Amino acid sequence: MSNSSSITHFLLLPFADTRELQLCHFWLFLGISLAALVGNGLIITSTACDQHLHTPRYFFLLNLSLLDLCCISTTVPRSMANSLRDTRDISYTGCAAQLFFFLFFISADYFLLTIMSYDRDVAICKPLHYRALLGSRACVHMAAAAWGAGFLHALLHTANTFSLPLCGGNAVEQFFCVAPHILKLSCSHSYLREAGLLVLSCLLALGSFVFIVGSYVQIFRAVLRIPSEQGRHKAFSMCLPHLAVVSLFVSTGTFVYLKPPSFSCPSLDLVLSVLYSGVPPAVNPLIYSLRNQELKDAVRKQMTGCVSAAIHCLLSSAKGSQRRS
Repeated sequence: MSNSSSITHFLLLPFADTRELQLCHFWLFLGISLAALVGNGLIITSTACDQHLHTPRYFFLLNLSLLDLCCISTTVPRSMANSLRDTRDISYTGCAAQLFFFLFFISADYFLLTIMSYDRDVAICKPLHYRALLGSRACVHMAAAAWGAGFLHALLHTANTFSLPLCGGNAVEQFFCVAPHILKLSCSHSYLREAGLLVLSCLLALGSFVFIVGSYVQIFRAVLRIPSEQGRHKAFSMCLPHLAVVSLFVSTGTFVYLKPPSFSCPSLDLVLSVLYSGVPPAVNPLIYSLRNQELKDAVRKQMTGCVSAAIHCLLSSAKGSQRRS
């Protein structure tokens, strides 16, 4: 029997066996990647460059967009490259790195969504204390805590997963490296450490979820007490995008990891994993900008500036060419 020291690479689950479908998968993932890159890139540059968006709400949104970009960059490019080259291979260290960074960014993403629910709660329920509770230093500390907690969570799971001996082959039944599928390859019967980590992860996830639900219970109670319809509409516009993103994240993630074994099949797992890891980073910018006029104006201003700069650069190049000729 082989063990982890003799495994030099893993075989990821392919999306298709025929060359035509592999190329379709490549173009589909390329479209998702470009959508995530453009959407999140516009939000990052707009919130960073526009002085009107230098508020706690948009500071957390900037961090969320950055995490979304990092998260999709750990899984999708490798899958695209494998489809283009008609291969399934990923090195042992590459798999470990992919697992670590995916867990790091996805965990920090979830913790940051929890912090953003607190931001919305304070903004609507305690508007007079908003600046005191969410000053610039407090916002930086909370964002750093989300990133730090994600890093620690990923480090613990990755170290534990790859410390176990592997003798069940090297075929991972997923298009990227995830802990549950790698643990299926383990021949060790000492699952005590992993069980402890899973319990800790479940408690953290459940605690964050309860905090988010509690925040929105208070928010909706406060919104329903607002006398004017315009005020209620503004409050809902502030909260609904975040609630939609949380719902998408939690529903897909919960179904992927907590679905009954009878519902498990490679094709379904593959589709759900794409919905869980690839779709949210691409659609989150759209969700956040749909009902946000401030963000729309900032993005429009940013795009107009980029187009104007490009036109100016082209005109300058054309004039320079004419002078040389």
